[in-house]
Amino acid sequence: MSTLKKIQREQNKWSAYNFAKRNIHWAILGLMEELGELAHALLKREQGIRGEDHEHEAAEKDALGDLLIFACEFANQRGYDLHNIVTETWESVKQRDWREYPQ
Repeated sequence: MSTLKKIQREQNKWSAYNFAKRNIHWAILGLMEELGELAHALLKREQGIRGEDHEHEAAEKDALGDLLIFACEFANQRGYDLHNIVTETWESVKQRDWREYPQ
């Protein structure tokens, strides 16, 4: 079993236990919140304010991890296999050659 499949299954059990009344909108709102946190960390790093590089890096990594957890939640509520989705999407994306065919 892939690591992502394992994490998705564990996340499903954890979420069902901790949030009995799950709502798919919470997953989307969580994704949006974490994307905002990632943008905030990147902006502050680029501006060189409110922390050192290692603090911004930690915030970026935390937001990325949380984004994947909320993606698991959304996938679980829809009955999607996130590993398969990512694998299939990557198979398509990696065929694109933006240098050769920019249009």
